[in-house]
Amino acid sequence: LNGKTILVVGAAGRIGQEIVSAVLQAGAKVMAVDQSEQALDALQRRCPDRSRLSLQTGDITDAKSVSGLLAAAVDHFGSLDGAVNAAYPRNANYGRPFLDVTYADFCENLSLHLGGYFLFMQQCARHAIEKRIPFSLVSLSSIYGVMAPRFDIYTGTRMTMPVEYAAIKSGLIHLTRYASAYAKGSRFRANCVSPGGILAGQDADFLDRYNAHCRVKGMLEARDAVGAVVFLLSDAAEFIVGQNITVDDGFSL
Repeated sequence: LNGKTILVVGAAGRIGQEIVSAVLQAGAKVMAVDQSEQALDALQRRCPDRSRLSLQTGDITDAKSVSGLLAAAVDHFGSLDGAVNAAYPRNANYGRPFLDVTYADFCENLSLHLGGYFLFMQQCARHAIEKRIPFSLVSLSSIYGVMAPRFDIYTGTRMTMPVEYAAIKSGLIHLTRYASAYAKGSRFRANCVSPGGILAGQDADFLDRYNAHCRVKGMLEARDAVGAVVFLLSDAAEFIVGQNITVDDGFSL
């Protein structure tokens, strides 16, 4: 990614931090965006070299914020070649069991998360099409945007697989195809990466059940998912358009 400028939103999250580190290591300049200034400060301490890193607060559910982020990246670095959306907007009631989810909460979470990803994708496409430049957008979907949940692995735990998440992440994969098809004839391309489960202090019995469906490692660490992101941002993936790469150590097979 030498010479490229990449905008990363959701940059202070579990996967977002790893994406920022990997993109910097690949030689790119990065504008790292999150809603929390405190979280960005922590990210800066992890990536102390500020010569190729700029930090910015922003909100993917706000059109003015999104267009401002794209402009800020160009103003700061002189160009913008791609973006990664790893944001995770949700309301306070997100993640309840299926039968306890209200219609209002379901709609609000789809609006915040899938709607935010739509807005960010739309504005990236507009930026690339109007300026007639190559641009690679990578969005973070999920294994549960590809397959139905394995509900049995949650037995005996307080965890569940939120219905909103399944609807959002599956919708995002098709939204990526839609935008890529719409932008044919331009140099804008959008793709998804769908990680499997990410280690975050889960229950040991849950991990055993999850890992039994995998090949070697089982539940992934956040850094395991970022190689596919870097690849899709690179010129090596120039003709990969509207696709979804699953990174799950075989969990979905």
